[in-house]
Amino acid sequence: MPEHKSPGDEHRYWSQQISRWVRLACQREVRSPKPGNVSPNNDFADATVADFLASADAIAVVMAMASERPLGTTILECVAATRRVVDHNTNLGIILLIAPLAAVPVGQTLIDGIGAVLNATTVDDSIAVYEAIRRAQPAGLGEVKDQDLLQAPTQNLVECMRLAADRDLIAAQYANGFQQVLGSGLEWLAEARQAIESSSQQITWLAVRFLAESGDSLIARKCGPPMSDLVQKKAQELLRSGWPQRSGSAADLADLDTFLRADGNRRNPGTTADFIAAVIFAGLREGRIV
Repeated sequence: MPEHKSPGDEHRYWSQQISRWVRLACQREVRSPKPGNVSPNNDFADATVADFLASADAIAVVMAMASERPLGTTILECVAATRRVVDHNTNLGIILLIAPLAAVPVGQTLIDGIGAVLNATTVDDSIAVYEAIRRAQPAGLGEVKDQDLLQAPTQNLVECMRLAADRDLIAAQYANGFQQVLGSGLEWLAEARQAIESSSQQITWLAVRFLAESGDSLIARKCGPPMSDLVQKKAQELLRSGWPQRSGSAADLADLDTFLRADGNRRNPGTTADFIAAVIFAGLREGRIV
């Protein structure tokens, strides 16, 4: 007779899968070459591949329980777990993007379940996430008039994120139902997998595709929107050039990489890397990546 799993067994299995997928998504992102970001043989002075791998292990354990706890609690505990293994921000964007996806209950697709996760957020979630952001100390944050990070938030997390959606693509996901991750991101991942044999080059192409579509929020915060616009234009030109299929086009990718790494890696497209990790997680969770 077939073996029947108890609800407890099914829950433990699902939690283990979430943890595994989070770890795999973060590992694959940082181990794939991406223009301007940390990758093998391309450590930064203040951030290494080893830092990102340690951070992946730290948050994977916390994310396993995401569907059972308030979203803000998961995000804050992920940041705290990361800080116990590295002393700088390696993954705040990844945490903010993957935590709501990891919270979608078993038996629901991400696209069907993400709305309920976001609609359930409260002011307490906002308070926890504000604390998480302050602990992570991401680069380039300024001050805003309403719901500033130095103030106590008075609105639920989705409403707070909506106030930043026009200047931060991660915040925009909370306002638009994760359209760029679950919509265009998964579509581009499928396109890359069909057109490109190398799995690492698929991720490289995905990074350039994201840059060509939206620029990068981290670059915009650190260097100003005109720089993000310039990076977007360069990525668009690279795609139009026939890369990666055109012979000799690897040099064009190298030029973009060199440009992004100039000025002490100040132009690193960190938001793009965060989105790649989230898209890979979504692909694993939905069975689009084996």
